[in-house]
Amino acid sequence: MALSRVCWTRAALWGSAVAPGPVVTRRLQLGRSGLAWEAFRSSKLHLSPKSDMKSLISYVVTKTKVINGKYHRFLGRHFPRFYVLYTIFMKGLQMFWADAKKARRIKTNMWKQSIKFHQLPYREMEHLRQFRQDVTKCLFLGIISIPPFANYLVFLLMYLFPRQLLIRHFWTPKQQIDFLDIYHALRKQSHSEIISYLERVIPLVSDAGLQWHLTELCTKIQNGTHPAVQDILTLRECFSNHPLGINQLQAWQMKALSRAMLLTPYLPPPLLRHRLKTHTTVIHQLDRALAKLGIGQLSAQEVKLACYLRGLNSTHIAEDRCRTWLGEWLQISCSLKGHESAQEKCRQN
Repeated sequence: MALSRVCWTRAALWGSAVAPGPVVTRRLQLGRSGLAWEAFRSSKLHLSPKSDMKSLISYVVTKTKVINGKYHRFLGRHFPRFYVLYTIFMKGLQMFWADAKKARRIKTNMWKQSIKFHQLPYREMEHLRQFRQDVTKCLFLGIISIPPFANYLVFLLMYLFPRQLLIRHFWTPKQQIDFLDIYHALRKQSHSEIISYLERVIPLVSDAGLQWHLTELCTKIQNGTHPAVQDILTLRECFSNHPLGINQLQAWQMKALSRAMLLTPYLPPPLLRHRLKTHTTVIHQLDRALAKLGIGQLSAQEVKLACYLRGLNSTHIAEDRCRTWLGEWLQISCSLKGHESAQEKCRQN
């Protein structure tokens, strides 16, 4: 009996140094896994799905920025010329998208407040006018890229003819200056044709005094002298009726005016007349809005763009001279319909 107890004691002591049996091991594993699951489940109770989603989004955004930066450095190092075009194209897309969102916001406010285009502030009116012009140019690209595999040809055409096919957002700074000079040169080609027509219609003006003033005006312009505001306002009656009224102009005369305003001359005469009326009406509405705002509120870039739209090549002219020229233009424009209050604002600006 005592011997059996000694044997059992030795077996117990030796068993502590031996690996446990399969049953004991299984129980230990189940116990440990149970404890781990309880700990995992308790930790899950303290996690927030929103914080997890935010951290995941921030991680993805950070990684995307890192990859994008590496890609830009790779392009700039190995393909510098292509990288310049790529950067301009991406920035152009961003600016065009921002213009589209702003135009949509303006149109939404117009619909909510039940206001018309001519009732908008100057900057919103000018933004809508420029955005419509840009969209028209983009629609042409979209139309010619409709046929299968034509998009590859469109990219080649955009590279070869950026002035004709791309809007200003996709021009380089040098291209912006060069292209504006080219457009102004196209406008100047029709100036001599317009002046020669004015000289031919002088005998058709019934008033002798107006005939003399019109002759003096044509002489000043041909000699390179800038006419005064009063010289032009004196002749406003000549351009309201026969022979210089817009409804009395012939097709070739309307084409010359269209080229001088950077409008397409390749339209039937009724459409040319309608286009000229619409364009001059929009400019007059912009002038009235600008008279309310004041030229002093415009930045240098806005002043130059306003002068260029109205016929002055402002890319190589100082800002002060552009402001003076624009002020004189507003005096003339605000006097056309008898807006004396607006004319007074123009003089103050």
